[in-house]
Amino acid sequence: MELIRDLLDKQVIDREKTRIGKVDGIVMLVRPGRQPRIAFIELGAISLARRLGRPIERPVIRIWRWLGGAKSCEPHRIPWSKVRDIGVDVDVDVDVRETRILAWQDWLRDKIIRHIPGA
Repeated sequence: MELIRDLLDKQVIDREKTRIGKVDGIVMLVRPGRQPRIAFIELGAISLARRLGRPIERPVIRIWRWLGGAKSCEPHRIPWSKVRDIGVDVDVDVDVRETRILAWQDWLRDKIIRHIPGA
């Protein structure tokens, strides 16, 4: 498997067939004397900003901290054990309703959209 090619930027689909984002990062566990292994896939703007480098990462973290506090500055991690299939999309054994992955959409709806006339 070509890890970067086959995993990064692919759409992630939960067990209910809901699109929950794209794979923005990969977390590997590296231990002395052992083979590296994938521990998590990451979703979210913070992980993507880290891939793009410090000049992008710092302002993105500042904005997310301003919008949602320090807790929002952590990428969403899905354990590798929850990945069921990697094809056109990445299917995971997770129910998005039981996570905070889409919390930014709830925030946007409650704080901004609901105040727009006719929304």
